[in-house]
Amino acid sequence: MTAVLEIEELSKSFGGVQAICNFSLCVEPRRIYGLIGPNGAGKTTIFNTITGIYQPTEGTIKFEGRDITGSKPYQVAQLGVGRTFQNIRLFTNLSVLDNVYIACHMDADYGLLETMLRLPKFRRTEQHLKDKAMSLLELVGLQDEADAIAGSLPYGHQRKLEIARSLALNPRLVLLDEPAAGMNAEESTELVAFIRALYEKFDLTILMIEHHMDVVMKLCQEIAVLDFGRKIAQGTPAEIKATPCVIEAYLGGEMPC
Repeated sequence: MTAVLEIEELSKSFGGVQAICNFSLCVEPRRIYGLIGPNGAGKTTIFNTITGIYQPTEGTIKFEGRDITGSKPYQVAQLGVGRTFQNIRLFTNLSVLDNVYIACHMDADYGLLETMLRLPKFRRTEQHLKDKAMSLLELVGLQDEADAIAGSLPYGHQRKLEIARSLALNPRLVLLDEPAAGMNAEESTELVAFIRALYEKFDLTILMIEHHMDVVMKLCQEIAVLDFGRKIAQGTPAEIKATPCVIEAYLGGEMPC
């Protein structure tokens, strides 16, 4: 079975600072992987390199067997990689529906002439995309907020909207960058159920960065640990919890359940 994502000996330097050093990871289909480590360990830099925001200094990245090293962000998205961001990046002045509707245009197949003349194919496609956007909002429980301005939503709802927008790209791999950031214990518990439901419904492969260890331990089947840009451990949640170097580097003591 072809791996969804293969990262081999990936390195990224910013001047004299090496943010990632010889990082490798093989992500198998239909599994949830966690990427953890202290602040500044290089986790988001890995996401940004996978999605083409940064160009790697060394190494290769393959998606479903295809080399995407150095590809542009829109090319990576078109291939089937969706993502969210550590700092939420919505179109804050647009409606909730429009945030998802814009992303749905990955499915648009009409041409310039059909658009200019508003021919039947254009109108049918636009209605289909709006219906798809609304169905995604219903999936994440935001259908009643469709006409609200995205920037006015509560923080947790903005997180859900960002995930809905990533699903509009029909992804086979979703990168979640700290989805539980800023959430309390009750919200984190709800998020775990929410992500698991999406994972099962869409048959997704997920790679997530998260500092909430309860979220990581409940969701992820495999975890990789970074420290100063290097992978220091990889294994199941039980294995990671029992690894001394992880406890030392990440928590400085006993790892919580």
